[in-house]
Amino acid sequence: MTENIEAIAKDIVDCAFKVHKQFGPGLLESAYQSCHAYELRKRGRVVQTELKLPIIYDGQEFDEGYRIDELVDNLVIIENKAVDVVHPIYMAQLITYLKLKNCKLGFLINWNVKLIKDGITRVANGIENPSLPVKFIKR
Repeated sequence: MTENIEAIAKDIVDCAFKVHKQFGPGLLESAYQSCHAYELRKRGRVVQTELKLPIIYDGQEFDEGYRIDELVDNLVIIENKAVDVVHPIYMAQLITYLKLKNCKLGFLINWNVKLIKDGITRVANGIENPSLPVKFIKR
């Protein structure tokens, strides 16, 4: 499964570079998200956007307004931002989504950067021997 996740990760990053090369910084998050999802779909990826993510507590499901920006092939979560400063709460948000959805890999993409490579943070949730530098989450 890690090999499949790595192929998805490569497509996510490649598509981010393509979209950012076209527009650079300055658009709304939703515009980047739409274009990014479109590019991933062109590559044959299944992308769900603004996916509701309920929480389960004591066997009960609660819809508290959590939304995954992009879920790719039901395996990788993308949290999009278009901000001047990436606050720690954005990373906490992605980590929460990874845990609630039980996904192994996520990306926090801040589109409001001069070079998109500076705006992409990859986060692994329990992947053994990842091929790229990551920030690990304790489970």
